[in-house]
Amino acid sequence: MDRNELEAIERLLRRERDKILRSLGRFQQQSKLSRESADADLSSYSFHMADQGTDAMEREKSFLFASKEGRYLYRIEEALRRLIKDPEAFGICHGCKKDIPFQRLEALPHARYCLDCKLREEEEKAA
Repeated sequence: MDRNELEAIERLLRRERDKILRSLGRFQQQSKLSRESADADLSSYSFHMADQGTDAMEREKSFLFASKEGRYLYRIEEALRRLIKDPEAFGICHGCKKDIPFQRLEALPHARYCLDCKLREEEEKAA
């Protein structure tokens, strides 16, 4: 992979990282606002069972979203570390040791496997 392609991938990774951090920041603000508004109420509990269920479901969805974003952030950060630590080895499949096509890295900049190896891995997990 040439220097221009590596720089393009690094920009993509940094852009994705910034997007995720903003998203997690919004989640944190929303959580804080929810807690503050609940503190302002006489009771932080809903009066109706259906409201309690809705509130619990919304909290669970928010936490699942934040967890998923956190895992994605980890993969992006890990790819940036690989790129910075050893740029010559970045873009080489961890399975077959062949080059990962630039188009795949452009679409999924944190990819560690070429498409063939990734499909094989997913088939093995499904079996």
